[in-house]
Amino acid sequence: MNNLIKRALTGVIFVAVMLGAICFHPILFLVIFTLITALSLWEFYGLMDHYENTTIQRVISSIGGAYLFIGTFMFANGLADRNIFLPYLLFLMYTLIAELYHKAPNPINNWAFTLLAQVYCAGTFSMLNFITSIPNTPGEIVFTPLYALAIFVFIWLNDTGAYLVGSRIGKRRLFERISPKKSWEGFFGGLVVVLAASQVFAWYAPGISRYNWLGLSFSIVLFGTWGDLIESLLKRTLGVKDSGKLLPGHGGMLDRFDSVMMAIPASYIYIELFIRN
Repeated sequence: MNNLIKRALTGVIFVAVMLGAICFHPILFLVIFTLITALSLWEFYGLMDHYENTTIQRVISSIGGAYLFIGTFMFANGLADRNIFLPYLLFLMYTLIAELYHKAPNPINNWAFTLLAQVYCAGTFSMLNFITSIPNTPGEIVFTPLYALAIFVFIWLNDTGAYLVGSRIGKRRLFERISPKKSWEGFFGGLVVVLAASQVFAWYAPGISRYNWLGLSFSIVLFGTWGDLIESLLKRTLGVKDSGKLLPGHGGMLDRFDSVMMAIPASYIYIELFIRN
């Protein structure tokens, strides 16, 4: 019971913080998601301690990824030109050059895991800035939270629907080798819930067709499920149960954002191809 209360309280606070960051003000969005990016990188690099002969510079690498999020926010909102990314380019160069002097037992591991996290964590979160900004408005922040809100709400609803359906009638394993508890029944249960919710968004945002809301929601569920499985594969490979302990009852940052980190680039592709164009 104590664990259930802890989990519920953490979930309520988590949802409130996320909704506030997305809907309240773009600067709050910038602050919260910069912090999320840095913490996710810090956690990822900490997980790599479970992998032999890996020594990653956690502080500078986490700061580097956080800078990428800030830089893309500035660039996407027309507050800076492409030179904003030059310090990040220097960071990537430093990551490669530094291994010449660290005398690590396996510099390839250090390179590989450092750069993987920059793509997996910092790169995916940074795409949110291109989803929430309106292009061609130089020098002015024109923030549109609708798509970011949809991504998170659809992921949450998918998790809830998949759990409720899968726990009751789930029999056919979705990906037993990696996640034995997930079922096809749960997948389709979550999908149906999200497809229905997409039509509520269509009612509130009639400027986007119902068909595009269906397509976007399907993309989020599909790639969000893959994102969940990717993190499960990561943890199974490293032999850990949770990615961290930062969120009581929920595990770590990667445990909470695993689905989102694949849903964001999928959403960006769909929005650019079928909605904005």
